[in-house]
Order: sequence, then structure tokens, then C-alpha cells
Amino acid sequence: MKILSITAGAANMYCGSCLRDNALAGELRRQGHDVILLPLYTPTRTDEANFSHQRVFFGGISIFLEQNVPLFRRTPKFLDWLWDLPGVISLFAGRGVEVDPAQLGALTVSILEGVHGHQRKEIANLTDWLRHEPRPDLVTLPYTLLLSLARPLKEVTGRPVVCTLQGEELFLQGLAEPYRSRALDLVRRQVEDVDAFIAVSHYGARFMAGFLGIPPGKIHTVPLGISLDGHQRVPRNPGGTRRIGFLSRIAPEKGLHLLAEAFRILHDRGDRSVVLEAAGYIAPEQRAYLAEVQGKLAGWGLTDRFTYHGELDRAAKLAFLQSLDVMSIPATYDEPKGIPVLEALASAVPVVQPRRGSFPEMIEATGGGLLVEPDSPEALATALAAMLGDTEMARRMGDSGHAAVHARFGIAAMAEATAAVYESVCRPVASIS
Repeated sequence: MKILSITAGAANMYCGSCLRDNALAGELRRQGHDVILLPLYTPTRTDEANFSHQRVFFGGISIFLEQNVPLFRRTPKFLDWLWDLPGVISLFAGRGVEVDPAQLGALTVSILEGVHGHQRKEIANLTDWLRHEPRPDLVTLPYTLLLSLARPLKEVTGRPVVCTLQGEELFLQGLAEPYRSRALDLVRRQVEDVDAFIAVSHYGARFMAGFLGIPPGKIHTVPLGISLDGHQRVPRNPGGTRRIGFLSRIAPEKGLHLLAEAFRILHDRGDRSVVLEAAGYIAPEQRAYLAEVQGKLAGWGLTDRFTYHGELDRAAKLAFLQSLDVMSIPATYDEPKGIPVLEALASAVPVVQPRRGSFPEMIEATGGGLLVEPDSPEALATALAAMLGDTEMARRMGDSGHAAVHARFGIAAMAEATAAVYESVCRPVASIS
């Protein structure tokens, strides 16, 4: 198949959706498909080989200017080309500017309005480019926030459009009113323009069917897969310092504060041989949150027992995971993805996760950890203590998770299942072409 896969760059951040889209494109190519991975907003940042196209559409600078300065909605292409250069976009994106929620809501609505929004020129630029490219068999969108592209892309290519569901409900639910209601209405009205949706978990499929009014028969579930290169078992030292790990974006919804509280409870119960290690991207607006967590740990006398390692490249991430005895990301929302959980299990690190979102199906499928009551530091501390205190159970769960992920949750398995969905969507089109 010839596939045009659109992805959404996340500036200087390692984004789980970007990593998935890039790894999928690379593996589909390896399996013989012709894939163009086209970035929107910013160039993509990956921790492996980057398979994305050099050109960026819907450049982050352009859409910001078009949203806020009417003059830029009518500027000629040669000027747009200048600030849509990947290097220029990356330079500005690297500054980590905070975004006002009201402004973000207005921009989201405008993009969802498509040809009726302030970014209509960006749609024209994309479709004009496609008219001069070989026609794909299929076009894919990375999430429902870009559903306004489905109809224009179908009109210019004459081919079906598939949209992935990758956790954008958290973003939509977090918009301020009136933008939240307007954005949800626009998404729901444009569901019919998409031929099929791919959910990355069974939880995500069920939730999005109700949340966005997607007919269940239109949703296919393809569980996440990860690159397994470098993930391996590393012997643990049962008599040494034991390490609880957190690997995720540093933000309240990911639950680092809950893990810190559980860590305090463990310490108060007399377990003094445990340290807490955290790593992951932190946005400028979340630095105060991290400082608050560190302040609490300092107040509990645990400053020297906590380390924040910052954002990690792939080699550092693998080394970080292989240093852990157990990992937990006690998210405060119903997480539909959970890539770091798979990464921990791939390195034979058992996990302790809240019983919510996609985590129950991950634990059921892999046998790689324990589930606890959500939002409860006490329940989390008890499960962590059980895992750290029973080395045989921890080894058994780590080995089970390692075997399951390497057997069924690698990128090759995800690509094969995804290609099968694509082929099922293309087949009716091919039969009448």
C-alpha cells in the first residue's frame, strides 16, 4: 500500500504519539509498504531514526500568526515558506513559550472549523501539494483534533481516511468554555467524514465511542507496540538500594505527587533502603509543580532520596529502566495509552498502576504487575511495599511482562495489525476503482 500518514510534531518534546507514529511508519516501510510521514505544526522529535518528511505543513508559527493577526491570513506563499522552514519553527518552539488556555481553545476551534477557520490557507497549501504527488491508497490522521482535514483530503485524493485515537480526550476535556463545547460539537459532526478509527486500547475504543459518538463498528482496536531494541533483563541486587521509578511527562495528571506521597508512607513505615527516581519531559508551566513536589519531599526529610533525571534520550531511557526495581505512573485520569508501562515491562521491570483506563487490560495481558485503587497513596504504598518485599513475586511479574511484551507488543505486531485494518478499509475502494 501507498500510505500518506500525517503526524503532529510536539516541538522539542518527546511525544508518545509522535514516537508511535514514527515507529509505525518505519516498520510499515520495513514490511514493504510505501509510507510518507508528513509532520504538521513542528518537525517531529524521536528517540530513534526519524522517518518523517522534511517539509512541515500547518507550521506552528503560521497558524499562530493566522489566529491572532488577520493580515497573515492573506500573506503570499513565499513569505509562509520562510517561517515554515523546519529550522525556523524549531528555533521558536525551543523557547518553550507558555500558551494561554483561552488562546489555545480558540485556536483548537479554528483548526476544527477547517476551511471556515482562520487556518484555511494551510489546508489549501496541503491540498495543492497533494495534487502534484502520487495518489496514496490511504490517508491517516493522528487524532480527532485534525478531523477537519478528512473531507478536504478525501476530495483531493479520492481515497479513504483513517484516524487514530491517541488520548486527545484529555486535551478536549481540559479546554475552557465555550471552546470545549464548540470543539466537541465540531469533532462529533465530522466523525462521518472518516472511514475508520483505530484505538490504541480497548478502553480507548469504548470511551471514545460514547464520548465522540463514533459508531462502535467504525472503531478497530490495535494495541500499542514499541521498539524492542535494547530492552533486556538486567539482574537486580536484592541486598542493595531499591529503586522506584517514574517515567512520564512531569505534570499533575501523571501523578508524580501521588507517588511521592506513597514514597513518604513507605519511609514512615520504616523502609529506608528505597529511593525514588523520576524522569521525563517538563514543560515550562509545570516547573512550579515539580518544585512543589520537591518541596514536600524536602519537608519530609527525603531530599537526598529523590532524583529527577530530566528528559532522557533512548540510550539513557533504557539505562534508567534497567536500574529500577519497580515502576509506577499513578495517573489521575483514565490513561488510554501507557507506552512507558510497556517499556518498563519490556525491560523486565514490574509495575504498580491504578485500576483505570488502559492499565487493567495491560496488566491482564502481560501479568507484569499489580493494580491498586486510583488516587490513593496508601494503596499505592502498600502495593509497592509488597513488590519490593517479595523479590520472587517481582521477578516472576517482571519476567512475565518481559515475555508478553516481546511476544505480542512489539512494533512489528502493531504494524501488521494496523496494515490489516488499512487493507480492510481500502478493499471496497480498490474493488470499484
